[in-house]
Amino acid sequence: MARMAVIDRGRILPWVVFSLGLLLALSGRMAWAETTTTQEVEIREYEGEKLGSARDFRENSIQGTQRIEPEAYRLVVDGLVANPAVFTYAELAAQTHTAKVATLHCVEGWSVKILWEGISLSALFDEVQPSLEATTVIFHAQDGYTTSLPLDFVVSRNLILADRMDGLTLSAERGFPFQLVAEDKWGYKWIKWVTRVELSSDSSYHGYWESRGYSNVGDLSKSRFGP
Repeated sequence: MARMAVIDRGRILPWVVFSLGLLLALSGRMAWAETTTTQEVEIREYEGEKLGSARDFRENSIQGTQRIEPEAYRLVVDGLVANPAVFTYAELAAQTHTAKVATLHCVEGWSVKILWEGISLSALFDEVQPSLEATTVIFHAQDGYTTSLPLDFVVSRNLILADRMDGLTLSAERGFPFQLVAEDKWGYKWIKWVTRVELSSDSSYHGYWESRGYSNVGDLSKSRFGP
């Protein structure tokens, strides 16, 4: 005959409550540790240089903040290339990143120095192979904004599409997933929410603000108005 175990509920109940409480406490500590270890921290100094903050920027986009889901994002690199390509956010995030300190100077009179991290455009060009006729890189954004730069300038300065600033992933306000770091150019060349990089032979292409009177060259050493 099978033996029946007799359970003294009065004695075991406190132990059950204690065990559950301990388990919940440990789970909470583990969750807290995971959150704190993965939390991003803004860098405010890099190699002796004091940096600005994402909070120092002002909102001046043409259609307001664009919100792009990383799973749906695609970057098209096409035009005068041998191998047009479409990259997902995960594919781009996995590529080798370059870091550089550069200051964005807005035509409105403010500026911010930031440590930018991102993908070298030259590395993307190596994959798509621009044709000999390509002289210009036209950048397109989610909100319809466009701007352009000479291909030689983009390559010689090793310009990057940044997905991080001061150690933080770009916010939607700052251009997530990618913003062009157009160093030594006025801020209107620093296009946000980049969705397409087009190689072109149209060296006279004028983007959104350039077609409204801003300099197509965009050099900081020159007036923001004019050719």
